[in-house]
Amino acid sequence: MDEPTRKFRQMTAERLIAHFKKRRMHGSYVETAGQARELVLSMIKGPCSVIRCGSESVGSLGLWPKIAALPEVDLIDPYVAGLTPQEGDERRRRGLTADIMVTSCNAVTLDGRLINLDGTGNRVAAMIFGPRKVILVVGMNKIVSDLDSAMDRVRDFAAPMNNLRLSALNPAHEPPCTKDGRCHRCASPQKICNAWSIIEGQRDEGRIHVVLVGEDLGY
Repeated sequence: MDEPTRKFRQMTAERLIAHFKKRRMHGSYVETAGQARELVLSMIKGPCSVIRCGSESVGSLGLWPKIAALPEVDLIDPYVAGLTPQEGDERRRRGLTADIMVTSCNAVTLDGRLINLDGTGNRVAAMIFGPRKVILVVGMNKIVSDLDSAMDRVRDFAAPMNNLRLSALNPAHEPPCTKDGRCHRCASPQKICNAWSIIEGQRDEGRIHVVLVGEDLGY
């Protein structure tokens, strides 16, 4: 990262953290993915349960095996190989009452709102209520100017990219955007764009902690 980019992202993060505070959320800024990984691990103290979510940002940090190895930490993992769909859903339901949720955001506005679009809805549901602590790892590539820009980013970039990622893992996953890379506002049974959430703030101060990362992470 060159110096102007480093400085710009740091200044933007400082503004965002001030807005989070006004919204009764906490925020931190680190420059690198490695620093983000160590910060998240330091925030998880057993005994506790942690729900794993399908976040490319978190997965790219190699966090899940490290969280699972923490003393007295029960990682609720719906993505264990060999689980039936029903078993995976049951773990997601358990995750709604986990002690800690670790995931990311699809977009964050410059005034500190958190915007997400989900397929099954368990991720956005648990962000809103359930886990006592929500840790969001967000690359600065996901910061946008306003709500309209956030929703455009999710539909036109994040959702098609995530569908292409899922299609690479499972060729049978082929909603329309995997054919041409654009959102069709479809009604596909494989649609991952079913439940929007806009988090304006928190009643329980500090329940949500956003770890902003100076590097690009995820989609």
